[in-house]
Amino acid sequence: MPRYDLLLKGGTVIDGQRTPRFTGDVAIVEGKIAEIGSVPESDAKRVFDARDLIVAPGFIDLHTHFDSQIFWDPYCTMSGWHGVTSVVIGNCGFGFAPVKPEDRKRSMLTLERNEAVRASTMAAGMPWDWVTFPEYLDSIERIPKGVNVLSYMGIAPVMSWVMGRENAKGRPATRDEQRQMTALLGEAMDVGACGFSAQILGEHSVQRDYDGTPMITDVMAPDDLIAFAHVLKEKRRGFIQVLGADFELFEKVAEISGRPVIWNTLEFASDQHGNTYGYWKDILQWLADCNERGHRVFGHAVTCNIESQFSLDEWNLFDGIPSWRAVTLGSVSERIEKMNDPVLRGALRDDFDRISAKQKAHPHKPVAGAFFLAIKDTVIVKGHTPGTQALEGYTIGELATRDNKHPVDVMLEMSIAEGLKTVFQRTPPETEMDAMDEVINSPFVLPGLSDGGAHMKFLTTGRYPTDFIGRLVRDNGLMDLEQAHWRLSGYSAMAAGFTDRGFLRQGAPADVIVYDYDVLDSLPPERLHDFPADDWRLVQKSKGYRLTVVNGEVTFEDGECTGTTPGSLLRHGRSN
Repeated sequence: MPRYDLLLKGGTVIDGQRTPRFTGDVAIVEGKIAEIGSVPESDAKRVFDARDLIVAPGFIDLHTHFDSQIFWDPYCTMSGWHGVTSVVIGNCGFGFAPVKPEDRKRSMLTLERNEAVRASTMAAGMPWDWVTFPEYLDSIERIPKGVNVLSYMGIAPVMSWVMGRENAKGRPATRDEQRQMTALLGEAMDVGACGFSAQILGEHSVQRDYDGTPMITDVMAPDDLIAFAHVLKEKRRGFIQVLGADFELFEKVAEISGRPVIWNTLEFASDQHGNTYGYWKDILQWLADCNERGHRVFGHAVTCNIESQFSLDEWNLFDGIPSWRAVTLGSVSERIEKMNDPVLRGALRDDFDRISAKQKAHPHKPVAGAFFLAIKDTVIVKGHTPGTQALEGYTIGELATRDNKHPVDVMLEMSIAEGLKTVFQRTPPETEMDAMDEVINSPFVLPGLSDGGAHMKFLTTGRYPTDFIGRLVRDNGLMDLEQAHWRLSGYSAMAAGFTDRGFLRQGAPADVIVYDYDVLDSLPPERLHDFPADDWRLVQKSKGYRLTVVNGEVTFEDGECTGTTPGSLLRHGRSN
């Protein structure tokens, strides 16, 4: 009788621990790796020929927003299509627990603009069979999952629950409110939360509530953040995710909690919002200094190009510019009315010209809002009328020069004529490989990040593991595969408190990918109408992955989903 359920035979094994690669067999039984070495084919129920293929641990996706999507997409795609076997949800302080029943609609609206998933989609896709955070984790545990899930407690819903949304945005917590909020975090930690998260971007935040105001944690008092850090100090476990540029505060959080902090986001120029947190070399030095002082801080780097496709009916990635935010709040008809307003249109042109003049005066320095100037290089991808379809492939700048018009007017007039449905594409300059080399090989940098579940009408950064292996390792030789899989799996798992996975080791859960190194790549972008309430998203699937195995069961084979759902909720970083 066969001893093993699955035998991966004769592959090149890269174990996620920086062990030199070797040719061998990986035998799996009852969800775990039972043997690595030389195993007779007769010992297994199923033998998969892995010769000439890479056998490696599944990727660990540390930064996702699948808090709602997981209820209708068990595989958390795009991540699941790109070799990810474990995801961390609850990032940036966002989440859906605790939430009082009467606040559910407002909770979904809060993330509608920020994450570009319609509130109607969330309402149709989530069961809302919870109120508290422990009940939310129980709900996640009950549903079928094609990936493993680890969850932060987002701070925003905690503050809203205790203080009320308007108070939470308007003042610091009282001592009694702090005690109530930290008790809720303590309760969450006791039932398996991995820690807490917060976005601290201030009044000028680029990621905003549906009404255009900052998110709760953007404007929270530093003392309130510190109060949450004390909870992890008392629990002596967990870790923290923060987003923003208050480096002194974030290091203080690491110092007081005594726990690891994952800081977002290490950018080379700017992120999808045009935001930047400082020169990347300075950030690498800050990370080194923090760790030298005994404060465990990791930088989470965006490693794939941030290309975006968008239409102005649901576009929000210029929210850092007040004049642009003013015309992109509201329904399509309201947006069109505001875009036609001569005063508001003039403000857009003035901001464009002001930023352009500042950039010309300081060509070698970062200029706030400079990403707005990318309108000139934005390409018309898809028109919905014959006149616009004839212009597909042209840039806004080319048309502005041809017609002697301002670029802002060209984009808005074209889009308004098509009900804001015209599809545009922005492709930023590719990061210099010398800079990328230095960053991804830095001792305190983790690669990523996918933002899976967020910005999904504009971005496809969930392809980052495939891009990392294919473009950075194979095509540009920035590191060897041993180091790459350690960064993408083993090191990421260690930083995030996964205690039993991220590597191939006897006795470990069998989260494994098998892929063709020469073929691995992302497929072209496409729009899928596969979300509840007829919502859509922009995606890129992959090629080259032969098997994705989660807890010993195959979830994807040659790009096709098998329908199995062996994923686990990882309380305290492990499945049991």
